[in-house]
This record gives sequence, C-alpha cells and structure tokens, in this order.
Amino acid sequence: MFIRLKKTDRCDRSSLLFISLSVCTAYGCGALEKDTTEDTAVAVSDTAVSDTATVEVTEDTAADTASNEEEQTEDSAIEEEEEPCEAPTYTPYPFIDSVVDYVPGEGAGFGQDAYPEIIYGPPMGAGENAGSLDVLSLGEGGHIIVSFRDIDIVDGEGADVIVFENTFIGWAEPAIVYASEDGETWHAWNCDMDTEEGCAGMTPVLSHPDNCIDATDPSVAGGDAFDLADLPIARARYIKIEDAALRGPGGFDLDAIAVVNLESRD
Repeated sequence: MFIRLKKTDRCDRSSLLFISLSVCTAYGCGALEKDTTEDTAVAVSDTAVSDTATVEVTEDTAADTASNEEEQTEDSAIEEEEEPCEAPTYTPYPFIDSVVDYVPGEGAGFGQDAYPEIIYGPPMGAGENAGSLDVLSLGEGGHIIVSFRDIDIVDGEGADVIVFENTFIGWAEPAIVYASEDGETWHAWNCDMDTEEGCAGMTPVLSHPDNCIDATDPSVAGGDAFDLADLPIARARYIKIEDAALRGPGGFDLDAIAVVNLESRD
C-alpha cells in the first residue's frame, strides 16, 4: 500500500505517526529527524518533501498480503471440498462372481495371491493416466473363463457387457473376448490383430467405487464395451478373455466385467 503526500508549507506531524519513511532522493533528500516523543512520530523538514513524496508502508503491506493469502487459501480449500457423491445401486448383481477356468500364460502371476476375489465386484479404475493394481494378470496367451450365477447377459439396447483392464493412455494390452450360452460353444468378438480395434484392454477405466461412476454405463465407465448383436447369440452366461499375445509376457490384466443388459435367472 502506498500513501502520496502533497507538498505543503510544513508536513502535518499527525499524518506521519507510526509510518516508516523512505524518502526518494530524486530531487534531493531532506533531513530526517527522529522524534523521541511517546508517539515516536517522524518529523520531516520543509525541504524534505518535493512536489510529491511516495511513502511505502511496509508493515501494512505485509499484513495486507498475508491476510489476502490466508483468505485465498481458505477459499481454495472450500472450493476443493466436494459434496459426497451418490453411489450407484447394482441390483441384481452385474459383476463376476464365479471363475470356471484360469490358464495363465508366460509372465502371469500378478494378483494371484488374491485370486479369485480380486476380479469380483466393480472395477477399481485409476483414470486415463494410471492403471489399477487390483487386477489379475493372464500372462502372454493366457485365458480365463468367468460366469454369472444369477443372471444372463442379454442382447438389449446398445452394449451388453463391459470388460475392464488397467490400461492407460499410451499403453494397452489387447485381449480377445468370447461369449457362450453353455460354456462349450464360443463366439468371439472381432479383435483386429493389426489395428487392435474390437479388442478388450484398449480403453482406460474411469469407474471406481469411490467416485460413484456407474460401472454399468458404457458412456461414462470407461473400459471396452461389447454388444451381443454382433454375435449369433441373443444371450450368454459365460465370458472368456484370452490375451492376444501382442505385448509379450505379462499380458492382459483383468480388473472386472460388468453386465449392462441382463436378466435374472429363476
């Protein structure tokens, strides 16, 4: 904060109380005399003030700055506080709850200490720039067959099932996805080995239980969605994921599978 004093015949003593003066010498500096009275005012001789003198009140400025910064910090903290989101309700249960077969390929192993529960339930997406560690590695060329005890996947409007891996921008581990009504006859969605279009493991996962993004909504959940309309079957009970062996050892990492269109079995 700056105070500008107009030139007068004599400086008003009371206007200079408690102010630490720094007089610019552009026009010649006058004498500064320290007053020893209780007010500790500073007197400036008539010749000390030129046409205009600029007085910087450093203590006030520092206090104002600190106060403003504190207010800004408090405002930012308030803005960053988010209201609790409303978690989606999944009824009937649309996620993997049974493993029929698991044949790991080369480099598999990650997640096996928590298998099979690690692939049950909703995805644990970490966003576009990170991959979840709540996954099971299939290994190069490995595969897994999962099922849904109480529901069937049915051909409804749009995508019918979403497969979640732990891919992120700049890295993907493609896999081929199959569906079956009986666990014996399999039908594969087209996974182009050259362009990798139609493969699972290509799209980052956004849904996580903590962010309340609906894992069964293909428009917001992330992951790779598949439509039974592209296969010669109208319903399925089993899903098979097979690493495409395009990235070497380690292979596809399964996070979760969510059924979008389903029917409960009696």
